[in-house]
Amino acid sequence: MKIVCIGGGPAGLYFALLMKRLDPAHDITVVERNRPYDTFGWGVVFSDATLDNMTQWDPETAAEVRQAFNHWDDIELHVKDEVIRSGGHGFVGIGRKKLLNILQARCEQLGVQLVFEADVVSDEEFPDADLIIASDGINSRIRTRHEAVFKPDIVTRPNRYLWLGTHKLYDAFTFLFEKTEHGWFQAHIYKFDANTSTLIVECPEHVWLAHGLDKADQAESIAFCERLFAKNLQGAALMTNARHLRGSAWLNFQRVKCAQWSLFNGHSHVVLMGDAVHTAHFAIGSGTKLAIEDAIELTRQFKELGDTAEQIPAVLARYQALRHIDVLRLQNAAWNAMEWFEVCGERYCDQLPPPQFMYSMLTRSQRISHENLRLRDAGWLGGYERWFAEQAGVAVAPGRAAPPPMFTPYTVRSVTLKNRVVVSPMAQYSCVDGLPADYHLMHLGARAMGGAGMVFAEMTCVSPDARITPGCPGLWNTPQRNGWKRIVDHVHTWSDAKIALQIGHAGAKGSTRVAWEGIDQPVREADGGWPLISASPQQYLDGVSDWSRAMTREDMDRVRDDFVRSTGWAAEAGFDWLELHCAHGYLLSSFISPLTNRREDDYGGSLENRLRYPLEVFRAVRAAWPADRPMSVRISAHDWVEGGITPDDAVQIARAFKAAGADMIDCSSGQVSKQEKPVYGRMFQTPFSDRVRNEAGIATIAVGAISEADHVNSIIAAGRADLCAVARPHLANPAWTLTEAARIGYLDVAWPRQYTSGKVQLERNLERERQLAAQAAALNAPRGGDA
Repeated sequence: MKIVCIGGGPAGLYFALLMKRLDPAHDITVVERNRPYDTFGWGVVFSDATLDNMTQWDPETAAEVRQAFNHWDDIELHVKDEVIRSGGHGFVGIGRKKLLNILQARCEQLGVQLVFEADVVSDEEFPDADLIIASDGINSRIRTRHEAVFKPDIVTRPNRYLWLGTHKLYDAFTFLFEKTEHGWFQAHIYKFDANTSTLIVECPEHVWLAHGLDKADQAESIAFCERLFAKNLQGAALMTNARHLRGSAWLNFQRVKCAQWSLFNGHSHVVLMGDAVHTAHFAIGSGTKLAIEDAIELTRQFKELGDTAEQIPAVLARYQALRHIDVLRLQNAAWNAMEWFEVCGERYCDQLPPPQFMYSMLTRSQRISHENLRLRDAGWLGGYERWFAEQAGVAVAPGRAAPPPMFTPYTVRSVTLKNRVVVSPMAQYSCVDGLPADYHLMHLGARAMGGAGMVFAEMTCVSPDARITPGCPGLWNTPQRNGWKRIVDHVHTWSDAKIALQIGHAGAKGSTRVAWEGIDQPVREADGGWPLISASPQQYLDGVSDWSRAMTREDMDRVRDDFVRSTGWAAEAGFDWLELHCAHGYLLSSFISPLTNRREDDYGGSLENRLRYPLEVFRAVRAAWPADRPMSVRISAHDWVEGGITPDDAVQIARAFKAAGADMIDCSSGQVSKQEKPVYGRMFQTPFSDRVRNEAGIATIAVGAISEADHVNSIIAAGRADLCAVARPHLANPAWTLTEAARIGYLDVAWPRQYTSGKVQLERNLERERQLAAQAAALNAPRGGDA
């Protein structure tokens, strides 16, 4: 095949040499606009795994890189006059110029033609090429020329960064955080050769502007950074090699991803590679990794399907189908890490103590979890767990391991939960006339004995017309109060769990069938349904649901008083905790969201007005609820619909409820509109909890796709929430919390004494599984001489 690589960066050079190595008969040319040894930037970073992958595909190049690289395991944090170090992270740093020189020399050795100082404008310049690799960088001309086909999605991020070098040498991947009168700056630093380290300075746009750096030239910006980090630099100078950039060298990161990666231009097949097709933020050092692994994967497909011109269409289709999954995974991780650095000055630097700040930074991409940290550096994590336990009031005896974060206690007002796990309120639709009876005694009682710190009863309705379905529980009469008291007493007698009640009003989502008879399908009034009220007239399912009418002031008074009456009975029933449901499109939520509140009076319009009635209800309920018992509020922190509630709004909502006396915000999302387009994934709502907790300054409950102990430990340890609500896993296994404790090897957790023999057997069986898994891994490990 005749192959032309436009752009002589890592992607183009490495693909060229791999394909030449695959078949020396291939005619391969790399065309680069710069001179042979020109390069901009300083060092580049990739992981041990990428280097291992390179070793499999071209041992000679990998050996050269290994000789030139600087390897380190440690990450070191400097913040608030503290220095914290953690090991086991495995990075490789190498000078960008050195890496390119190695790749250029290997290309020449294999017979790849290198052409420099050739400025390519179009792929049409190579009509005789079978395959054109457009590895021409983030500002790819080829991508722009075929924009209608490639469909690039380019997002410019708000932070400013400056890529510098220094002759001060660092023996760890180092992060410096310095606060100025205008805000926080951070530096990402790593050594990449025997004499030089890369130092990337980053800050939010408003901080950059406040310091006048938009008006500074490169020399002035360097002098500013030298003063800013003088304590750490200890006299070492900072350097730039971006003299080719006019004016300021401060940049904004651009995230690039393309819907289509390849096309046929009438003469040649053209495929984007490296930064031309996808970028990943330097916060996880992944740009070079992406480029190298792009080259490897495309070569792999040619090797498997055949490296002939006839196979190019099949190869390119399979390449994108397979590679885009790994790229998306890494881009998502890089996005998470990038966002962490973008908001850390506002959200974490001042709020979190240095040890927790370090934990949050290490887990910022969500690819590194609590147990993964244990594998990387058990000593550091053990020390952190001890520190975290001490903050929670747990005295850890010398020589004993601290409890994992999820098993530390948590106190609000007079109530102390034994751990950080709560059973989320889950609708069961199993009451008659709102009366909780034997089913709820069994359901809640079983989960109270399953190890969670607290069990939530499902949303309990404050009046008959507040129900979602005819099967929903209520608290509008004394028999219901007595039914709940029987359940509360049972939980308190037979477990050490606390029990909480969530009260709410369905609003426009009421008068529907129980889930298994048709979720959200209406029960007509002739069949026992009831009229609906909400903030504004609404039909939840277009053309299906009954219409609600807008509440009058008289309705508001009645419903507020219903909430207060139910609150008094909840206190008499003995509940430990109360939650007000202001989420998911139910009545109080319908006032908060602009999607469902179109009122033109004092209760509509601005967010302040839309919160007016929910806050009125909250204050009345809080006044009626015993002062020594906690009260939380569940909110939808994101409507997932354009024009609806956003995470920005959620912070303001949380601040309003905090000012009114809320102890905690339960951060859910969605279910307000059927037009929603949520982005699901593990722990997908935890970022809302993280933001509310650390920006609004109020404790939070994280909820949503939290399904294993590792999730809970990671969330709690990082300060992303104070409690985790676990829902469906508790339906599958009422003893989920006890099972997860055994699964992670934490044995110092009490089981109901009647179940002690089950504890011993479960722990023994899980330990046997771990041993067998370790033996299998040892048997499957590569031996000396293996390929």
